[in-house]
Amino acid sequence: MSLPVLATAFLLAITLGYSAKCWLSPFGDCRKCDGMGHAFKTDRKGRLKRGKDCRRCQATGKRIRIGRWIYNRAARTYRAGTR
Repeated sequence: MSLPVLATAFLLAITLGYSAKCWLSPFGDCRKCDGMGHAFKTDRKGRLKRGKDCRRCQATGKRIRIGRWIYNRAARTYRAGTR
């Protein structure tokens, strides 16, 4: 196999794999709070305590994946244009 064909096959496999992941699991863990929904902080004795709620995910611990967000936006635009 030549290098361009191999590179194209590799990129196609990556794209299809990510598309399947977005279709099967549209939500992933929040990157800011690691899916916990809140931050951790320590008290004066050094023990862990629950901190404030995460503002990025509104304390759900989940976020929508970028690929799913793009798909939702494209589908919404298509539906609005065909009415």
